[in-house]
Amino acid sequence: MQLTDLDADKQLLALPGVTLVIFTSTGCASCRWARRELPGWTLPIDRLAWIGAGDNAGLVQRYEVFHLPALFVVRDGAFHGAVQCRLRVPDLIDALGSVLSRPAEELP
Repeated sequence: MQLTDLDADKQLLALPGVTLVIFTSTGCASCRWARRELPGWTLPIDRLAWIGAGDNAGLVQRYEVFHLPALFVVRDGAFHGAVQCRLRVPDLIDALGSVLSRPAEELP
């Protein structure tokens, strides 16, 4: 699923379950790798939501994205925060568990 400045809040608030939100850029090699690899991984999430950082400056600013790819977790319309780990399946699964154990907040 692709999100933009125009529809991200509406979509994320309405989606049930766990969404891994990923900011990427076409000029970023790690982002291209993540776009190619993450969809094939078995993770404890319901969906991936991609945001093109170059085209969605409002979301980049609100989510305080400083490096790419940048990952965040939203569950049932509530923001659980940034995911910071190496992009490997076991590391990402551990990080998701940690992030989802945090108290939820409103979307940025």
